[in-house]
Amino acid sequence: MTALPGKPSASGRVLLRALAALALALPAPAAAQGSGAITLKAPTQSARVYARDGSLIAEQGPKVRTWVPMSSLPRYVPRAFVAVEDRRFYEHAGVDPVGIARAVKSNLEGDREGASTITQQLIGTMYPERVDRRQMTLERKVREAELALELERRYGKDRILESYLNWIYFGHGWYGIEAAARHYFGKPAARLTIEETAMLAALPKGAGVYSPKINPARALERRNLVLDLMAQNGVITRAEAATAKTRPIRLAPNHGYSARPPYAIEQVRQFLAERYGPGFGEMGLRVWTTLDPAAQNAADSALAGGLRRAERQPWFRGAHYGTPTARPTAQGTPYLQGMVVSVDARTGEILAMTGGRDWEDSHYNRVTAARRQPGSSFKPFVYAVALERGVTPATVVQDTALAIAMAGSPVYRPKNSDDRFRGPVTVRQALTQSINTVAIQLGMQVGFDQVVDAARRFGFSAPIRPYPSSVLGAGVVRPVELAAAYTAFANRGMRVDPFLVRRVADASGRSLFEARGKGTRVLTPGIAFLVTDMLRDAAEKGTGTEARQRLPARVPMDGKTGTTDDGADVWYVGFTPEIVTAVWVGFDTPRTLGAGAYGGAVAAPIWGDMMRDLYARRRTPAPWSVPQGVLRVAVDGATGQPLTAPCPAGPVRTEYFVAGTEPRGACMLQDGLLVPSGDTLPADSIFLGALPPDSLAADTLAVDSLGMVYRPGRP
Repeated sequence: MTALPGKPSASGRVLLRALAALALALPAPAAAQGSGAITLKAPTQSARVYARDGSLIAEQGPKVRTWVPMSSLPRYVPRAFVAVEDRRFYEHAGVDPVGIARAVKSNLEGDREGASTITQQLIGTMYPERVDRRQMTLERKVREAELALELERRYGKDRILESYLNWIYFGHGWYGIEAAARHYFGKPAARLTIEETAMLAALPKGAGVYSPKINPARALERRNLVLDLMAQNGVITRAEAATAKTRPIRLAPNHGYSARPPYAIEQVRQFLAERYGPGFGEMGLRVWTTLDPAAQNAADSALAGGLRRAERQPWFRGAHYGTPTARPTAQGTPYLQGMVVSVDARTGEILAMTGGRDWEDSHYNRVTAARRQPGSSFKPFVYAVALERGVTPATVVQDTALAIAMAGSPVYRPKNSDDRFRGPVTVRQALTQSINTVAIQLGMQVGFDQVVDAARRFGFSAPIRPYPSSVLGAGVVRPVELAAAYTAFANRGMRVDPFLVRRVADASGRSLFEARGKGTRVLTPGIAFLVTDMLRDAAEKGTGTEARQRLPARVPMDGKTGTTDDGADVWYVGFTPEIVTAVWVGFDTPRTLGAGAYGGAVAAPIWGDMMRDLYARRRTPAPWSVPQGVLRVAVDGATGQPLTAPCPAGPVRTEYFVAGTEPRGACMLQDGLLVPSGDTLPADSIFLGALPPDSLAADTLAVDSLGMVYRPGRP
């Protein structure tokens, strides 16, 4: 009810009495009868955004509101509002003469009791341009009374009460009973309890005063008063009121959302605004996204914990989040940042998107907008191209110093992250240990132009130059594109396009948009399996062990770390047979994190923490199966080289070869037995066949500008 101000003057008393007389004398306003001047308007409804499991994750629009029919509510819900706001609602014709008389008497005595009915309140809310309820004048009151009487003449009581419940304001930008129930208590209005109903019925009197989020003690006192009013008016029994009073006010965490992914929700907002215009937030759209609340919450938690862990390291160089020196500026956030994006490897659905550390500090979505160097996380694409050209996981390459002549530039001398050279290693060992010199030699073997073409094939939009350093990830990529590119390994050679919005419907349920996953074959199943199997070793024995150790052994996973030369970008891109997740950590303005910043030490643990939490509540996926056309060959456990006849009887390690690339005469694993096949490949054969066998012991190999390999001092 709207309270009338203070103790009126003598002239004010005359106005009040005149208003009371007007209400008694006009059962229906002659000026408005039959004019059609007043109708029950449908309120605007916000766009509701759902996760893939159907749970609500956001509501977008200037007013958060969802219409619900009164018939869907428990009987005590609408009756509670009648008891509090207008107990004679079903007895008057829109203006309550008894209420006006009571209010006149109360105000003459210096109290502040209002006389507005539910219908009058609805008029003021629905037609603020015609009735400004902030004006305490006779003219406003008369106009409001006329319109209320006309509205009641045109519509039934239940229609008016239903509109009232969907129009009124409940605080915090939430309008209508449904939005209030969702945000205060995390449930639809149809499931409100008696005590929750009483709390909401207390709010139209003053949402800013009685909100339990602002003033819990005052809200509890007001709620209990409403329970008494509900009992006095027969809405509930006195025993029910007494029981309800004993219950505390339990507010929903997270505003009733199953997850709160602000960066993803902003992406949804941009999608809707582009497709349906800036007014999409008033159309009542229903938007189903691909987000998985469990994955999103796990990503948020893992990233926050991993960044705090990095800041505690003695090698960390930078401002610590939350300290005075780390306050955001116009140039961005000076503290350590990060991002996580997870993609369904089979469909392309984005399951989680955490675009930064603090949405309030920075709305910049690093998942979709950042362009960062991927470091060694780019290497698997180079290896995939090499495998397509006949290289095998057992191929031997020399890990040695390289000197590469570059036209117009100094000689390029790449080195490994540990400044060591290991001599002859297999391709599998090179990827497992992320050896730079081997990756560059593979790039030279297939041609840097082919590496560039492969980058486009895998979906990278930023140009990558045909330089040796590009093989090591010196170009720039968007994180979401890097995650999508890895789906080709997890998904048997099919790269899937990532997408976030799955379906959009209008307020009536009519479908407006539906997305379908789009896949492109970029690798044969055999080549994809070989890369995947080598990345398993990278996760279990190589630079990604921190991720593997955090995830239960029952869950199959592969992955690759990435660290740029200056330690400005650290990555881990890992995947199970169903989910690809990319993690990046760095500063917005690229600079080193510190001498101990590596993808395996910083990003891989974040990936592992997220996947551990996610798979604690998720079924275990089946491991990758060996596709048709891939052969299993017995190899020496120490050297990784194929074993030949006579085939040993004891346990040996298995290597995989695409049919046609396996060594002749090698011991094949068939039906659990080792069986020799064909003639033996010369044992001293190496990948760079142009070099003599004794070059395996050479200290340095040099490469000229044409990509020809030679030994210094020889013609």
